[in-house]
Amino acid sequence: MIIVTDVDGTLLDDSERVPADTLASLKKALAAGSRLVLATGRPPRWLSDVLSQLPVKPTCICANGAIIYDSEHDRMDAVHPLDPKAMRSIVRAAREAIPGITIAVERAGNSAFNPESELFVVTPDYAPTWDTDAPGMEDDDKILRIPATKLLLRHEGMSSAQMAKVLADRIPNDLGYITYSVDEGLLEVSHPGITKATGLVDLGFAPEDVVAFGDMPNDIEMLRWAGTGVAMPHAPAEVQEAADEVARIPEVLERLL
Repeated sequence: MIIVTDVDGTLLDDSERVPADTLASLKKALAAGSRLVLATGRPPRWLSDVLSQLPVKPTCICANGAIIYDSEHDRMDAVHPLDPKAMRSIVRAAREAIPGITIAVERAGNSAFNPESELFVVTPDYAPTWDTDAPGMEDDDKILRIPATKLLLRHEGMSSAQMAKVLADRIPNDLGYITYSVDEGLLEVSHPGITKATGLVDLGFAPEDVVAFGDMPNDIEMLRWAGTGVAMPHAPAEVQEAADEVARIPEVLERLL
């Protein structure tokens, strides 16, 4: 069995800790021969505190599928970036539909431990939705010159769901894949067609071998693709509808082992 889990709101609780019963069930599954994979919107640089809580250093599908990261060897095994031309078209279309959008980008680098200023770059008017120590800062023109694993579209006056609804028919699928993992006025744009599900395909897994857990819209494709897709009890309706069942990780693993 291949256990694939989202991180925030799924593997972790509100204190960003792996609950004791979840950890116990994962250890039991690993001892029985299962494999653990993380599938997250987070970049590799933002996983150290998560990995330190786990009994293994798993392969990580990061940036919603745009990066396959070998956490044991700090290695980027695959990177699917957005090209600059596509990013410029996306930003132009997004701002025409929603004036006031600000932008930032995530870049892969060659290590999770590269300086944050190289991996996370914002424009001067961008307001991050999470704590960040030292992001790089570039103007709109310069920030869009270099390929990025994720383009972030931010609007403080709207929810992510509202933004996604407005932009759904404004940004063609062949330009980028739009999703969100927090409902705080932040959309995440990846290379066209790249999702957590394509990350599982990159790793050569068969759907019938995978049980996947998630809680937000960026998990929907993964939950549909997996042989067993499990949504968290607090997940929005559209995520629960994409899953085979609704339950917490330990409840499912205890039944399957």
